[in-house]
Amino acid sequence: MAVMPLVMWPDPRLARRAAEVTEFDSMLAGLARDMLDTMYAAPGRGLAGPQVGEMVRIFVMDCGWKDGAPDPRVMVNPVILCASGAATRDEGCLSVPGLAVPVTRPDRLTLRWQELSGDWREEVFDGFAATCIQHERDHLDGILHLDRAAPADRAAALAQLDGPARLEASA
Repeated sequence: MAVMPLVMWPDPRLARRAAEVTEFDSMLAGLARDMLDTMYAAPGRGLAGPQVGEMVRIFVMDCGWKDGAPDPRVMVNPVILCASGAATRDEGCLSVPGLAVPVTRPDRLTLRWQELSGDWREEVFDGFAATCIQHERDHLDGILHLDRAAPADRAAALAQLDGPARLEASA
């Protein structure tokens, strides 16, 4: 088990777009394994490469492990093909601990991604899984859940942090 240190907001890496994965090798498999270990230890339900300082388009998730049997997923170079519906859920983030904000996102999506082998997969997700995928995929584009919140919700959430220096860092 290798637990990696988390990159914490307002680290500028969290605001950068991650690069496409081009090498599907044992290094990538090891990164995915370490990311899953880190996610479970945190304990979270999703974790993206930039959140552990790896600026590549990979995320891991397991939406049900806290309520039932683990179902780990590794998604490389994910692309949302279509999305529909809408749901508002309170979202938290391992890189911004203790700061949940309501975010409205599509409630159903079709995702295309590569597995660790490099093979492409496509699947439809809905409900909380769709929210988790969008949250983690946003990290790959340098977008935080705070960026998706309504302005008043974002301001209220940031006010909970430790003062004006944090507010200025988010501007």
